[in-house]
Amino acid sequence: MIELEGVPELVDPVMVAAFEGWNDAGDAASTAVAHLDKEWKGEVFAALDAEDYYDFQVNRPTVFLEGGVRKITWPTTRLSVIRVGGDKPRDLVLVRGIEPSMRWRSFCNELLGFAHELGVELVVVLGALLGDTPHTRPVPVSGVTSDPDLARTMDLEETKYEGPTGIVGILQEACTHAGVPAVSLWAAVPHYVSQPPNPKATLALLNRLEDLIGLRIPLGDLAEDARAWQVGVDQLAAEDSEVAEYVQSLEEARDTAELPEATGEAIAREFERYLRRRDGGGPPQSGTHATEGGEASPFLRDSPGGGDRTRPPRPQRPEAEAETDAETGTETDTAADADAGSETDTAAGSENSGETGPADSSED
Repeated sequence: MIELEGVPELVDPVMVAAFEGWNDAGDAASTAVAHLDKEWKGEVFAALDAEDYYDFQVNRPTVFLEGGVRKITWPTTRLSVIRVGGDKPRDLVLVRGIEPSMRWRSFCNELLGFAHELGVELVVVLGALLGDTPHTRPVPVSGVTSDPDLARTMDLEETKYEGPTGIVGILQEACTHAGVPAVSLWAAVPHYVSQPPNPKATLALLNRLEDLIGLRIPLGDLAEDARAWQVGVDQLAAEDSEVAEYVQSLEEARDTAELPEATGEAIAREFERYLRRRDGGGPPQSGTHATEGGEASPFLRDSPGGGDRTRPPRPQRPEAEAETDAETGTETDTAADADAGSETDTAAGSENSGETGPADSSED
């Protein structure tokens, strides 16, 4: 039995989860949950036992000094609660951690135990994958669910994916079998600039989450960071003619695929977001959409692992345009522009489920 001492009764709570590792290209999903925790000052009320779920040779603990005393931080998953006020209050339960190394079923059951005790009405799991999408266009974010009724009522895709999956897919299925409504939101990260951070993908996930749960999310400096990130990648791409040519081919494929939507649902959706922000008090925050440009970039900094970030990886360009499978990272022979860039598509090569994780893992 899970005891939750000191946690107040929550109002229409939604659980929002993200996990570092295979499901988190560019750290976009885990950064989104960290942003919510920072902006709304979440209070940690529980942490899962690291011994139960993590291989410490894969996810190593870290040592630090506090007041001259050496302490250890163990890799784990923590839960925090956020009280969101306003005219229509709705509280959040944030789950942030690392994809577990073992005992995934027990891991999901423990999280579902917390969800049951807190009266969670909806679970939203965030993920990010690598795809053939240009950095200069809006980040594709797909919303998928295993529940046909939920797909109809919330205008989501019903996942039909078959193949290897990560903890995002496992948790969503566990929720469905337990009768808890669950949704996965997937952002597509350009595979040719996959190094974290990717504030543009993080911003796109938060915008979609805002639409889904009906809360106005404070964006802080994230919109400016997204603009600066794009300018920085523009500069890097301009230094390499092959990369610039490849990006142009992705743009053409994306624009062609989006022509019917550009004058329909996309415009209506953006206008509705503008009205919500205006009615919430004051003008809409500038730069809240991931397409906006920006100024000079501070993004050219070293990754936590110290890797060189001065140039994006040179993309592989096979003779036949190929899709990248979002779950395994393998390429298929289908045309790269078949599904490129729909706002509700995962990104080139991923089947409509969007359930899968990125080809590259950031677990280390």
